[in-house]
Amino acid sequence: MRDTRIATRRRVLRTAAVVMAGSLALAACGQGEDPAAPDAGDDPAETEDADDDADADADAGDGEQATIRFSWWGSDTRHQMNQDLIEAFEDEHPNITVTPDYTDWGGYWDKLATQTAGGDTPDVLMQEERYLREYADRGVLANLADYDIDTSNIDESILGSGEFGGGLWGIPTGVNVRVMMADPQLFEEAGVEMPDDTTWTWDDYHELMVQITENTPDGTYGAQDFGFIEPDLSIWARQHGQNLWNEEGEIGFEPEIAAELWQRSLDLIEAGGAPPASLSLEIDAGGPEQSLIATNQGAIARFWTNQLEAITSASGRDLQLLRYPGETEFERTGLFQKPAMALSMSADSDYPEAAATFIDWMLNSPEAGEIILSDRGLPANMDVRAHIMDQLSDTEQQAADFIEELTPDIVDAPPAPPRGAGQVADLLARINEEVLFGQTTPQEGAERFISEAATITG
Repeated sequence: MRDTRIATRRRVLRTAAVVMAGSLALAACGQGEDPAAPDAGDDPAETEDADDDADADADAGDGEQATIRFSWWGSDTRHQMNQDLIEAFEDEHPNITVTPDYTDWGGYWDKLATQTAGGDTPDVLMQEERYLREYADRGVLANLADYDIDTSNIDESILGSGEFGGGLWGIPTGVNVRVMMADPQLFEEAGVEMPDDTTWTWDDYHELMVQITENTPDGTYGAQDFGFIEPDLSIWARQHGQNLWNEEGEIGFEPEIAAELWQRSLDLIEAGGAPPASLSLEIDAGGPEQSLIATNQGAIARFWTNQLEAITSASGRDLQLLRYPGETEFERTGLFQKPAMALSMSADSDYPEAAATFIDWMLNSPEAGEIILSDRGLPANMDVRAHIMDQLSDTEQQAADFIEELTPDIVDAPPAPPRGAGQVADLLARINEEVLFGQTTPQEGAERFISEAATITG
């Protein structure tokens, strides 16, 4: 049904001389709904009305201009890339003007919360899985299944990360995989063989990291292990047949799962395989380019595949990607393809068809793929991915090959995080520090985390 509707709308849109009527000043672009408002869009009659309104908008105002606002987070490099993206899109769609609205990651979510509360939601916005359900449930986001956006070349398991509650609220731009990033040169200097990442266990990981620390100069460690963060806990829980969140948006693992993972980190630090907690957290605060592996002082660190380029550049060495330990040790594999980010649309955009056209172009245009390359993860659109493969750098190609090799062994995708998942990640980081500094035990920390996370998301 969706494919038929999408094809029909695509013909309407492409035969129209323009997309929308009227122009819009920046302050009035993409009015959004108050995040505190009740849930919207669950009533089928309301959905039909919204469809009718969208069709009316698409048919009205031929020959006139549409102005939409696109909001994202990122570095200066991403800002320039998106400026290039906007220019290329506007060249192809001269009736649509795209106004950029960007900030860094730290300020993005505060800014977006303020914008949506004030009825000023960007027409097109970048989303992250921990926040997607929160904005969708509050009626801020449009159901993208109702618009002319082709998703036929995106794997269903990836697309599913943005589908819940009867709608498609965010479309993944690309995928990353959590990896153990290793420095073979440091392994060689320590006289330690690289592990077979298809069979190694968590005990193997512990022993190898301790050996490397013992066989290298002071200040060099086996691992950069500062406890764990959300994706590490998710992988560990999945290896044990559980999940960070269940399908109902509730905690999906027993406290003993988190407690054991914390204890393993403490044991590794105590054995010298990883730096003391104070140093680990200081290193972590410096970002990927200041990590132990990037400064040639650590053999292994945990990162996402799309961070390989920056870390390789900082290290000046050829690094190798490894699967997490334990993938063949317990009940099942734990690794998963994570949407790097997603594209969403304001439910109250004054120009929804123009916004949908922009989203469709970013996802499906080969030209857009050539501009973005792997900045938003390995492209989710399989045709675009194939198109840009020979344009990737050596390290980007290495990451892409790793994901391709790993994909057949990935069982499924984790359930979508609930509302409040962003706050839960902050809670996990705080309790992690308390455990590492001995202010609470792993078991007490795990039980407290589950209790407080339930309160946040309840």
